[in-house]
Amino acid sequence: MLNIDDLQVELESEAGLVCAIDGLKLAIERGETFALVGESGCGKSMTALALMRLLPEAGYVAGGDVHIGRGADALDVLALPESRMRAVRGGRIGMIFQEPATSLNPVMTVGRQVVEAIEAHTPLRGAAAHAQALDWLRRVGIPEPERRFGDYPFRMSGGQKQRVMIAIALAAEPDFLIADEPTTALDVTIQAQILALLQDLQREHRMGMLLITHDLAVVSGVAHRVALMYAGQIVEVAPADEFFAAPRHPYARALLRALPGGDRRGTPLEAIAGTVPAMSSRFEGCRFAPRCADALPRCAGTRPELLDVAAGHGVRCLLFAPGAAPRAVPMPAALAAAASVPAQPRVQASALPAPEAPLLDVQDLRVRFAVRGGLMQRVVGHFDAVGGVSFQVRPAQTLALVGESGCGKTTTGKAIVQLLRRIATVQGRALLQGRDLLELQGAELQAARRDVQIIFQDPFASLNPRMRVAEILDEGLAALQPDLDAAERRRRIERLTEQVGLRRDALGRYPHEFSGGQRQRIAIARALAVQPRLIVCDEPTSALDVSVQAQILNLLRELQRELGVSYLFITHNIGVVEYIADHVAVMRAGRIEEQGVCAEVLARPAREYTRTLLAAVPRLGMR
Repeated sequence: MLNIDDLQVELESEAGLVCAIDGLKLAIERGETFALVGESGCGKSMTALALMRLLPEAGYVAGGDVHIGRGADALDVLALPESRMRAVRGGRIGMIFQEPATSLNPVMTVGRQVVEAIEAHTPLRGAAAHAQALDWLRRVGIPEPERRFGDYPFRMSGGQKQRVMIAIALAAEPDFLIADEPTTALDVTIQAQILALLQDLQREHRMGMLLITHDLAVVSGVAHRVALMYAGQIVEVAPADEFFAAPRHPYARALLRALPGGDRRGTPLEAIAGTVPAMSSRFEGCRFAPRCADALPRCAGTRPELLDVAAGHGVRCLLFAPGAAPRAVPMPAALAAAASVPAQPRVQASALPAPEAPLLDVQDLRVRFAVRGGLMQRVVGHFDAVGGVSFQVRPAQTLALVGESGCGKTTTGKAIVQLLRRIATVQGRALLQGRDLLELQGAELQAARRDVQIIFQDPFASLNPRMRVAEILDEGLAALQPDLDAAERRRRIERLTEQVGLRRDALGRYPHEFSGGQRQRIAIARALAVQPRLIVCDEPTSALDVSVQAQILNLLRELQRELGVSYLFITHNIGVVEYIADHVAVMRAGRIEEQGVCAEVLARPAREYTRTLLAAVPRLGMR
């Protein structure tokens, strides 16, 4: 058992003392998957860092206990000296970090990093450790592991880096695994493989797992128990089946109503108003009360306790306090609809406007990278990442580009906005209303950047760590819309900040002070700031929890309707594709495998590869 009792974590900040985790209690058995879910910034990742004793410099454990094992053999994790903690960290408790791009060592090959974990925590050395590392890279789905063993992280896609991170965490076969968004950057087929691998390891080694994620469909498919976290507290904990069949807390029901899908197409998602409160606040009552549609007058001044409403089912809500009126708990519509989902998704066909001249016309796009080797890093070959793709994005419409990690989706998007010209050979045409984006240079290219923006897959790597959020958002406005004065730019920035679900006090903070989901919202705000006509959205909602995802999808739909903006939407989330896309193109190994109207392709796929992708999509209520 991994037992956490009354854990309190505090951080010192400019805004004052931040209570990031307040009285956390949970226990994870060997062989059990315990899911910790909730909005970005509620304390999920901070919980993981506290268990591994990897808190930031300003953070510390203010109270509570963390033990591994039972009775006299229990190990007090928080009391161990750092020398003994190193054996626990990676050996007894492994961790898959949320952002592999910042967790992998950029100056070590990925193979050497897996070998390092094996040699640190197992008796294997030399050739045996090398062979074991190759086996783990193969098991997590790295293609050609012998060749990729000597690659550095920057040569891999976001999904491939995530797989390497998973291999490092599992290589020592720990007793417990903390998986912080382990499948966020993965496409659905690799996600299914990884989840199946984790479940196999659990059965084989009785490994316990704390799964931190915002993907409720994944939780529904693999978790034994679920804890819902809000503003540093557990607000509901229950067996997974019971949590999804009859969620009690208003926050849980609101999250399930916010899920996108084909049945919600054409209507706004039920996003939760407001944001998670600042953890430096002094809370007098229920922390969710300001956003709760069911709040009672006394909720603002009375602190709720975690109450047992059924065996193993606890809820922190005054609606279930002794003496409160009994409440019916209907199954949320999102889960009721999903409970009878067939093998293929149901997508409502939307009435598309009559075809008109495309805003973006991509013709035979090819991207080739040089492969270097040897001491002098000379060119020893070439790799065709994109092998001749053609598609069109029409005004005020969305084309979704889907496919497995490494198939060339992100490379296609970066090539269109001219971000690969110095590191790759790009051929073909990308016509934006007659202008070939691939031919533009200098002032013409800068002018075109006002019309074409990109939201990057990795928000941490794309935000300047030395600039505050206000400076990051103002930089693009000042460069691309010089006619706006400082006051108008500030008004637009403040409005955008609220639209993407951030508080205004975020403008004075640096990127490292935010969670992964909050950083993604900053990146989205930056792309929207100059009001472009086309946005290349590279996994814009992959790092967001479902409530913020609903806010962002509603915002993107609203901007499309009001401003006529078009989206090239790169994603592996089929639910998002069903909800927002007009057309879809399925990509495989650098080529378009199938494309057409979204409803037709997803409901009646013509190619076996497309059918395989759709069959791997996790859905609520399906185990």
